[in-house]
This record gives sequence, structure tokens and C-alpha cells, in this order.
Amino acid sequence: QVHLVESGGGLVQPGGSLRLSCAASGIIFSIYHMSWYRQAPGKQRELVAAIASGYSTNYADSVKGRFTISRDNTKNMVYLQMNSLKPEDTAVYYCNAHRLGDTWGQGTQVTVSS
Repeated sequence: QVHLVESGGGLVQPGGSLRLSCAASGIIFSIYHMSWYRQAPGKQRELVAAIASGYSTNYADSVKGRFTISRDNTKNMVYLQMNSLKPEDTAVYYCNAHRLGDTWGQGTQVTVSS
């Protein structure tokens, strides 16, 4: 059974940085497409960044140049380095594993506020 656990969220001031981590278990991690999504209050869940099994990446326009997604297949981990954070980045961030279907983590709250 696929299991994803996010960590690393918290409260940060505008312009600050956070690194989110997602630990995966129960899957052959290296063949999965991994993504980070976020959902702000009253808004739909949106794709933030994705990294394929071949390490190609794509980003939402709103985070390009500020966020970096990476993966470590030896540790079954995916990361989201978030720099130059803005108040509009405030949301619950979810890890997603996609192969033939989707599995979601429980989410981690990121709040950007002074």
C-alpha cells in the first residue's frame, strides 16, 4: 500500500525559505511521477511542481525561479525547496505519487506572513 508523509511546513516571513519533504513507502519509488500540489482556503488544489521518473521537471508559472523540486530515489524522498516566499504561497502543500493512479499525503501547512 502506497503511503506518503509530508513534513517541513511552518510559518515563515515573506522572502524566507522552507524545504518540504515527502517520504514514500510501499512503492517502487523510482518509477513514479512525483508532484507537489497546494490548496489555499477557498481555492482549488493546484499543481506546484512535478518531477518525472527520468528527473524532468515542470513548475507552475507562479513559482518558477523560486521553487525547486528534487528527488532521491535511494531514500524514497521528494523535496520542494521554496525560496523568496510570498504571502500568496500560503496553502496546504500535498505530495502526490502517480503511476496508474494517484496517491496523496496528508498535507503540510505553509504560512507566509509577517
